[in-house]
Amino acid sequence: MSAPHVLILGGHGKVALKLTPLLLQKSWRVTSVIRNKDHESDITATAKSHPENLKVLVESIEDVRSTNDATRVLNQVRPDYVVWSAGAAGKGGPVRTFAIDRDACRYYIDAAASPSSSVKKFLLVSYIASRRSYPPWWTSEDKSSADNVNQNILANYFKAKVAADEYLLARSKAARDGGKEAFADICLRPGTLTDDDGGEGVLLGKTGSRGEVSRTDVARVAAALLDTEYRGWLDLLKGKEEVQEAVNRCASEKVDCIEGEDLDAIYKTKLELD
Repeated sequence: MSAPHVLILGGHGKVALKLTPLLLQKSWRVTSVIRNKDHESDITATAKSHPENLKVLVESIEDVRSTNDATRVLNQVRPDYVVWSAGAAGKGGPVRTFAIDRDACRYYIDAAASPSSSVKKFLLVSYIASRRSYPPWWTSEDKSSADNVNQNILANYFKAKVAADEYLLARSKAARDGGKEAFADICLRPGTLTDDDGGEGVLLGKTGSRGEVSRTDVARVAAALLDTEYRGWLDLLKGKEEVQEAVNRCASEKVDCIEGEDLDAIYKTKLELD
């Protein structure tokens, strides 16, 4: 395959702004979707290498209200990979959170998993506690911390994100079962995000629910994952393992943090979206 073409949804977000130059450094092509044209210069400023491989598309994810809306964008761009790094960021209340973090995300997943879509991989940036069950490696402190986030601090965000995460898993399995065998779903699940430079190492795979990780390292891990055949859920915190080594390990060992979730229930998720 020629150099992959990556569509980044939520291109002006902090993780996306760090991911864009990493992909361009690989000589990959990037189309970055932003809502506000005034932010275009922020995107193009990241293109220190191969600026000719970067395009900016002004489209409001908030206006995506059907699979057809998402399909229109995918047909226009024809990407190989999609990265979902968008979100309501707590602005606009629960209605906007569900409209973007759940509904628009699911519409894009549905469109990407379609047999006629060019998309081969969908990487969704979620968060570490986005799950309905406790994984067997969590401590009691991990469980309490996740419960506090999901039930008290970010209750609506949790409902929106876990619905999107589960839909990605179910819709991707249906796509593979339906003949799109190579379609890969990646759910990257970082802890509390920080703005430091990172680079000291990561803890990737089956981690606890508590801890931080830099947005820079989230972007580094995402870029490395897209360059593998990995699919599944991976939790991410600051640690001591070099990013590429951690990604290679998880890919070769097929580490998957979905363990502990009710897969039968997830695979019965209603795939037809209203």
